[in-house]
Amino acid sequence: MPSPSVAAKGAKGTKIPLLGLGTWELRGRTCVRMVEQALRLGYRHIDTAEMYDNEREVGEGLHASGVKRGDVFVTTKVWPSHFAPRELERAARESLSRLRLREVDLLLLHWPNPQIPLADTLGALCKVKRDGLARHIGVSNFTVKLIEEAVRLSSEPLVCNQIECHPFLDQSKVIAACRKHDMAVIAYSPIARGGAGKDKILARIGAAHGKTAAQVCLRFLVQQQIAVIPRTSKERRLSENAGVFDFTLSAQEMKEIASLSRRDGRVVDWSYSGSPQWD
Repeated sequence: MPSPSVAAKGAKGTKIPLLGLGTWELRGRTCVRMVEQALRLGYRHIDTAEMYDNEREVGEGLHASGVKRGDVFVTTKVWPSHFAPRELERAARESLSRLRLREVDLLLLHWPNPQIPLADTLGALCKVKRDGLARHIGVSNFTVKLIEEAVRLSSEPLVCNQIECHPFLDQSKVIAACRKHDMAVIAYSPIARGGAGKDKILARIGAAHGKTAAQVCLRFLVQQQIAVIPRTSKERRLSENAGVFDFTLSAQEMKEIASLSRRDGRVVDWSYSGSPQWD
């Protein structure tokens, strides 16, 4: 099972558990059950968002688990249509109300919104942090150019950039930009929406370690100190996804897996209207 001590490090020494549960598309009792079960199994990182329309269920699962609040790293995200300063603060407070929390551990800007000045949005995000609604703040789906701009404009440390990241997509430039600014990388869709299970190279490497292709895929990322938040609606997958801390990939295996990446390897083909194309 995952160890709470295994964490990616962001700005100012922020520790983000390397393994989390993504909750995109989880709804109703399934969402409650998966969050509760993940926490009981040892997960200590739960990711949700205003747009997912499941913050109430995530909060219910969190409270039902019996795990102490201080032991769980909870992330949520503000939707770009609420990036105007007053709307951002209101959205953050409404997320906390739905989650039944006084603060979240991490509040992110979900997608870039070029229709609202980034300086205004970041000013509001920093204020939310100073007001005690979020312990840490960060961004999601930001390009290299936007990372540079955001770091320059923010008066508070931006601890991470949450992006689509898996062996089939070349995100090396964005990852390098994050590390340049001491920002952690959190990978969503880390097994490429199930695509990892169909890859022969990952399957072969997995067989050598007694692991599945999906586990090799996740190990490839966490071994680089990239946090992963795979989503699943199946309880048996929770245990499988957690089984990535008891083996190590060799340098040759890491190189072979890295060779799978390509510029057009994205599996998430959606973006907020008007968002810039990826670098």
